[in-house]
Amino acid sequence: MTWQFVLAGALVGILVGMTGMGGGSLMTPILILLFGFDAKVAVGTDILHGAVFKSFGAARHRMLGTVHGHLALWMLLGSAPLSLVGVQIASGFGEGTNSTMQKIVGGALILGGIGFAVKTFVKGRSDDAPFLLTRRDKLNAVAIGAIGGFVVGLTSVGSGTFFGLAMLLLFPLTAPKVVGTDITHAAALLWVAGVGHLVHGNVNLHAMAWLLVGSIPGVLLGSQMSISIPERSLRFSFGLVLILSGIKLVDVPHSTLIIVVSLAVAVAALIVYVAKHGLAHSLPGAGEPTAAVDVHSPERVPAQAPLDGSSVRAAGSHGSSVRRH
Repeated sequence: MTWQFVLAGALVGILVGMTGMGGGSLMTPILILLFGFDAKVAVGTDILHGAVFKSFGAARHRMLGTVHGHLALWMLLGSAPLSLVGVQIASGFGEGTNSTMQKIVGGALILGGIGFAVKTFVKGRSDDAPFLLTRRDKLNAVAIGAIGGFVVGLTSVGSGTFFGLAMLLLFPLTAPKVVGTDITHAAALLWVAGVGHLVHGNVNLHAMAWLLVGSIPGVLLGSQMSISIPERSLRFSFGLVLILSGIKLVDVPHSTLIIVVSLAVAVAALIVYVAKHGLAHSLPGAGEPTAAVDVHSPERVPAQAPLDGSSVRAAGSHGSSVRRH
């Protein structure tokens, strides 16, 4: 099953590169639903995979100067110890309670999908003025870290969604600095939680290694790809995918029907969008700039010379000279 892991890693890497969403939100349901992993092993494998995966992104953002280091450290102060509490609880689930663990992961996916959709519509500040942490900011950062760290250690979901959304809402940071700070903090947090899961035997190292073979080049490729679908629509669509994956894991009554209907509506919307987009480009003159005409301007209609007798005679002589030639 080696090439399947490489393909899954590449798929997640490309999507993360294009949208910036957290890989854990996608990889965990893939490992559970498609590869049949035990829920806690899927969580542990995904977390340690994400630690390596996001370290590359963190280094890149550090080079670009889009990381608020102090904020990341204060969040880590709350998230690191609470993530180990989540790891301990997840490790306590035996084989007979695997369905319970799946439902917990599913609930986190539903909340993560909603948070990811909301995050799509929240903007960061436009100016990159220096942001000095006050005492209240530090307490907020520790609290955010504690709550998010516990959820990540327990389910692997949230490192790319909850923290980013919280920073957008609470701190005056630009969107690029939110992303860079989020990834840097997530990389450190996932190393702590990932080692914790490794110690408890919740990591499939074979799967993790082959996932990295696909995901690392995938995220580099995805970050360079240009997509024709608007980014907001794409991110909202992935939020829907997370919610549907959570519904399946939670085993909501008639979950299959809900998923089929939701996907049918999404496909129909995509077809309408593509048809409308293609029609707009196929119309004559579509996409060509049109000259703006000021209806109040006297120059909107070319002025015509008065038709006096001399102009009529001149036109007649011009016509006769043409006929002679």
